[in-house]
Amino acid sequence: MEKGIFITFEGIEACGKTTQSKLLYSYLIDNGYKAVLTREPGGTELGKKIREILLSHTEEKFPKIAELLLYEADRNIHIHNVIKPKLEEGFIVISDRFYDSTTAYQHYGRNIDFSIVDYLNRLATEGYKPDITFLIDIPVEKAFERLKSKDRLESESIDFHIKVREGFLYIARKDVDRVVMLDGLQSIEDIFKQVISILKNRNIIK
Repeated sequence: MEKGIFITFEGIEACGKTTQSKLLYSYLIDNGYKAVLTREPGGTELGKKIREILLSHTEEKFPKIAELLLYEADRNIHIHNVIKPKLEEGFIVISDRFYDSTTAYQHYGRNIDFSIVDYLNRLATEGYKPDITFLIDIPVEKAFERLKSKDRLESESIDFHIKVREGFLYIARKDVDRVVMLDGLQSIEDIFKQVISILKNRNIIK
């Protein structure tokens, strides 16, 4: 059986990654590909419950290690119930966020030691990694202008989100073969044209 392809979209809040992942999924389905669209956190039924905990506002203190462990628990469930089986069935799996988000938010944003975040990422993913990642980059100030209502993470300080953005940019510079950076200030149509062009140039789609 033909091995599937794993595509992820990354970026700070309101960068446009969710829109682009949905557009790509629709394009693939319309062109006869076997594809599945998923997300982190919340790509499974169990994951939806974890997502609610992670993103809901609470008066109770939410320790950063507890937050990290919940993201990794969601990811491991996601691997076993969606990503692994679909890839084994030859699907193109599109995920709105994956482990790069954890590195950007929990290491760069929360200042948790990289060795801890990296170890837990590898533990949770069990060796699965994206074939290609699209990082949609946008200045934090522009992203905040797009936000209408804010969940717990979106409500963090602008300094936090600046650190997260810098983390994503560092990841992109470090892993240029896998991570493709796109200018999120372009129109939705222009970004999507680039996504399709890149996938075709890399022979991921025809």
